[in-house]
Amino acid sequence: MVNYIIRRLIYSVFLVFLVSIVVFVLMRMLPGDPVMDMVEQQIAEMVQAGHAPDLEMQQFLRNQLMTYHGLDRPVSVQFAHWLGDVIRLDFGRSMVRGFDIVDEVGRRMVVSIYLAIISMVVTLIFGILFGTIAAVRNGKLIDNVITSISNFGMTVPGFMIAILLIWVFGFLLDLLPIFGFQLPWMGDPGRSVRQTILPVLTMSLGGIAGLARMTRSAMLDVLNADYVRTAWAKGMREKAVIFKHVLKNGLMPIVSGVGGMIRGLFGGSVIVESIFVVPGVGQLLVMSMLSLDYPVIQAVTLLMAFITVISNLITDILYGWVDPRIQYS
Repeated sequence: MVNYIIRRLIYSVFLVFLVSIVVFVLMRMLPGDPVMDMVEQQIAEMVQAGHAPDLEMQQFLRNQLMTYHGLDRPVSVQFAHWLGDVIRLDFGRSMVRGFDIVDEVGRRMVVSIYLAIISMVVTLIFGILFGTIAAVRNGKLIDNVITSISNFGMTVPGFMIAILLIWVFGFLLDLLPIFGFQLPWMGDPGRSVRQTILPVLTMSLGGIAGLARMTRSAMLDVLNADYVRTAWAKGMREKAVIFKHVLKNGLMPIVSGVGGMIRGLFGGSVIVESIFVVPGVGQLLVMSMLSLDYPVIQAVTLLMAFITVISNLITDILYGWVDPRIQYS
């Protein structure tokens, strides 16, 4: 197991390295000129101050900013310099807004992790619960209702769920705030809870639907096994059969969905945080993409790639914990 984990970690580092190369190159292939945008901001400030720079001055400002940010050097040199800084955990400063990237991402990451953990707990509890109920009551009304809702929930995009929740709870019922967020220990806990509900629901509903379907299929396979029928024949109570035999042995497909759930939560945070104006990493990524803030985009993308490969590793380790018959070589 230890050798397997070490090999997977080495593979993960190599994969993140490849992702960093692709992102670094693609950023510089996108249309637009972030340096020119900064020059235009400086020109606007100079015009307001009563100065009207000519074209020569504008070009001088652009060349100065290109040199300052190292964008006048070959891409390979830029990447080598950036990678060396990343190895030292120095992601630099925002090219557009000037903040320290590590500090800003760390502050926003707390918000994203907070929402992701709550969403994952809600998804696991209700997804497994509804899937188990549907499997145990297979073919009955409640099974048909849960299956139909799950099928519908898996097909609706996250932004549509967010818009529907905002319309119902924000405008029709006027029960919950539709934008803004603060952590419970940073201010009013009650307001924080109310601000958490809509983002968490948006991030959880699709996962609950998918996990319910996955759990139902896994439970049905186990329910038809010989040892489960033997347990029923011995007169065991329903709860004992479900929790001791069915649920435990049907966890394998569920575990495979946990890794995807972690990736989906952080990927979905980009949409959710933008819609509900949540100051998390997803919102920072969107803002940075709009302004072509290269250093921030590279840092956040690298972070999400790292989360993805680690979630895959955790999933593989959980396989061995759930099913001891799996041997790692």
